[in-house]
Amino acid sequence: MLALIAGAASFMVVLMMWNAFLVKDNLPGRIKSLEKRRTTLKTDIANQTKQRSKLVVRENFMHRVVKKLQLMRGERARVMAAKLAKGGWRSKDALVAYLFAKISLPLLFTVLTAVYLFGTHAVEWGVAVKLLVSAFAGFIGYLLPDTLVKNKVSKRYQAIRKSLPDALDLLVICTEAGLNLDSGLDRVCREISNSAPELSDELGLTSIEIGFLPDRKLALANLAARVDFQAMNTLVNTLIQTEKYGTPLAVALRVLAAEMREERLMKAEEKAARLPAIMTVPMIVFILPALFIVLIGPAVLKAIDAFSGGG
Repeated sequence: MLALIAGAASFMVVLMMWNAFLVKDNLPGRIKSLEKRRTTLKTDIANQTKQRSKLVVRENFMHRVVKKLQLMRGERARVMAAKLAKGGWRSKDALVAYLFAKISLPLLFTVLTAVYLFGTHAVEWGVAVKLLVSAFAGFIGYLLPDTLVKNKVSKRYQAIRKSLPDALDLLVICTEAGLNLDSGLDRVCREISNSAPELSDELGLTSIEIGFLPDRKLALANLAARVDFQAMNTLVNTLIQTEKYGTPLAVALRVLAAEMREERLMKAEEKAARLPAIMTVPMIVFILPALFIVLIGPAVLKAIDAFSGGG
């Protein structure tokens, strides 16, 4: 047995040394891997081309409908373009898609609801009630694009509000290092592009506008118009006042960042203070009945058994 074990061990050692000193030809494996990668890329490109062609056909149809109805003209179209820009949709195609959805969804919801109610007879309602329900479905379709845009703008503002103090700290460091405002904004937007893409997008656009607009105040006013909440308005006013009166930019930004952090802490404490009042109703509805059943249930069952036995 020992001789067999020693022979097997010697054979394994010789085999390992042979594999270690043997020069392997990896070229066939690499060629096979490259061929597989090329096939995958060709398939992906073909799928992307098909999807892009379908998207182009759909966009051309929407453009034709919107252009024929002349929905891109007027003050309402400009107002909606500004509202879509607040949500991060700045292209003309976004406005076309919104206007097309605004006119198509009410008709689609109304027709589908009417077909379902009158065609399937799933509910025994009168004709007037079915027409009223169909009209209500069309009204929901009319409100749906505005609701989606409003939710998108609200979520974007919330994300920008959370990341704004950290971005101000980075901007303070950049200004103390000797960078001017547009260079500092450009540097900050590159640094926070992964952690806060919404704020990075807005600051990058503001940096570009500062570079080519004749007046910096106009670029900052555009930032305040796109991101319309109190903290951003305060930041824009601070930047305008520092440029107007010659106040040191780093000092003003440091004070503003500290105020924003304190405001964020106060809002968190306010939410924590409202938590007991918010939890009162769920506790009454869900927790207290179960607690009463656990505590009083055995006594009630014993009392019922006692009365039953006595009877």
